[in-house]
Amino acid sequence: MAISSHNFKFIQDFARDTAAIVLDPGKEYLVESRLTPIARQSGFGTLDEFVDQLRTDRKAVLFHEQVMDALTTNETSFFRDFHPFEALRHHVLPRLIEQRAGVKRLSIWSAASSTGQELYTIAMLIREYFPQLRDWNITILGTDLSTTVLDQAREGTYSQIEVNRGLPAAFLLKHFTKNDTKWTIKDDVKKMVEYRQMNLVKPWPIMPVFDVVFIRNVMIYFDVESKRGILKRIRQCLQPQGYLFLGTAETTINLDPEWSPSMLGKATVYQTKSAAVPAR
Repeated sequence: MAISSHNFKFIQDFARDTAAIVLDPGKEYLVESRLTPIARQSGFGTLDEFVDQLRTDRKAVLFHEQVMDALTTNETSFFRDFHPFEALRHHVLPRLIEQRAGVKRLSIWSAASSTGQELYTIAMLIREYFPQLRDWNITILGTDLSTTVLDQAREGTYSQIEVNRGLPAAFLLKHFTKNDTKWTIKDDVKKMVEYRQMNLVKPWPIMPVFDVVFIRNVMIYFDVESKRGILKRIRQCLQPQGYLFLGTAETTINLDPEWSPSMLGKATVYQTKSAAVPAR
């Protein structure tokens, strides 16, 4: 189904206002390919009829989440990009364990956690390599705009293709149970994490203070002002010596001068300038 120019403009504005997603001119094909299935399933003869409904009918708010789910890229995998998790295992967590030994408390946030692979990767690493944390108070929080992907994350069930993408075979056999053609994360790992719905570009709820924040491969879709606002708010809910992980194509440079990047192994991590320490 094709979309008219004025309805594409409406979807551009809708995506920007709702989730700070930038749809540049020329992305009509993306909107058409992702919204056409929703329009057809909802009984509309054309994509323009569907968008007109979004525009004019108050009841169309029921479609809004479907539209944002369709326009949002929820690409993720276990151990995605690998190096951040090596840095977490070999550098970040050992430092934090030493620093937090007095309080035995650790908190990690995966923003834009999608279907949960990143969060479960972190939980499995802690379970596998840091038995000394068993009696610590550990918070591993995942948030996402989409309730659809959060439901899948909470269920913790993945296809064979999904577990084949980056997940070591030893971790699969140890931490998952096979059900027909699906694999489900075991309860001892699942109970380590929690999920909440959250829109990063709208007012944030009261957040705990975190030791580590993963917000990877999501800000590339946002406009500059939204990126700056998010980075500022992360500083406000990060421990003074906490760590920030971004996607490989993302940076704080020219966005927020209060962040300082450094290399830990082959991963770039960010700390506030007052807390940054030389890489070992």
